[in-house]
Amino acid sequence: MVPGTDLVRLRLALTAFFALDGFVFAGWVVRIPAIKEQTGASASALGLALLGVSAGAVITMTLTGRLCRRYGSHLVTVVCAVLLCLSVGLPPLTRSVLALGVVLLLFGAAYGGINVAFNSAAVDLVAALGRPIMPSFHAAFSLGGMIGAGLGALVAGSLSPARHLWGLAVVGLLVTAVAGRALMRCEPLTPADAGRTASAPAPHRPDRRTRALVIVFGLIALCTAYGEGALADWGALHLEEDLGASPGAAAVGYSCFALAMTVGRLSGTTLLERLGRTRTVLAGGSTAAAGMLLGALAPSLWAALLGYAVTGLGLANLFPVAVERAGALAGPGGVATASTLGYGGMLLGPPAIGFMADWFSLPAALTSVAVLAAVATVIGFATRHVDAG
Repeated sequence: MVPGTDLVRLRLALTAFFALDGFVFAGWVVRIPAIKEQTGASASALGLALLGVSAGAVITMTLTGRLCRRYGSHLVTVVCAVLLCLSVGLPPLTRSVLALGVVLLLFGAAYGGINVAFNSAAVDLVAALGRPIMPSFHAAFSLGGMIGAGLGALVAGSLSPARHLWGLAVVGLLVTAVAGRALMRCEPLTPADAGRTASAPAPHRPDRRTRALVIVFGLIALCTAYGEGALADWGALHLEEDLGASPGAAAVGYSCFALAMTVGRLSGTTLLERLGRTRTVLAGGSTAAAGMLLGALAPSLWAALLGYAVTGLGLANLFPVAVERAGALAGPGGVATASTLGYGGMLLGPPAIGFMADWFSLPAALTSVAVLAAVATVIGFATRHVDAG
């Protein structure tokens, strides 16, 4: 058995890395309008450059599960955190769409790696504790995102993107030094420590049914990540260009979304214990679809901000549930598969929304988030007997 104090220390360290991930990522996304202006990119060209984040993430995710099994998820988490903090300062140094795409590929690789690594460690901790606490970790990510976006809104008019993002890099490296030391002092949980029984599916060699279930959970993650990525990459631009918001007010849009996701995820454990996974997915997907229709089509800033918040509440627990179930079934490989499919949604989202914005309009393009949230709801309903509870 793992001592309770070690589990508490591990939970705190992982929570810090989830929060750091959200903080750094949000700091980047709220400066996208300034980077767009700096590079002179069109909507579709920016979408292709943003493809670098998702492409780097997906490529790395396919490898990180193996790295976690070989070197341990704790070490991989710390290494990827250092790379994430260093790479976030690179976009302001670019002056072309091509250069931006290249540095975002590196940023995405670090982002994808750390997500698989700390989610793998969190899945084992969830099993060891015997409670559905996965949403609490993702709440830390959302809280970090809210703080990062709020800080971005405050400094958007006074600090250049370079000073802002390199400041985030320094803060991130300091947090990594403290949390990384604590994390490395915790032994990674073995399958036995995580409470797996001899009759449970083998985490490294899942059978056909297990692989199919992992893919199903990955599809739910895909629909969810598409929405998160869309609001991160395009939410501020919609408020600024279509509704006439100032850069600071536009940055508040992502803060509203991140705050709502934080609230939803902080209550996620209670929600899962009372409703179960299936009904949580159904309620979340339906709420997100309605919220994004309001956020995309509302004629006023305040109504759009309300729509962003409702969307955040709806999407809050879909990704954590999908990744936790995939990891419980197939270990780090399951987390990697579900995460790869999930961030495939982010891979599809930026260029798809960019091209749709050029062909139709950005508000019309953002309604695709509502469509995929509805698809996640349908998948959750269709699989209610497969993963009841």
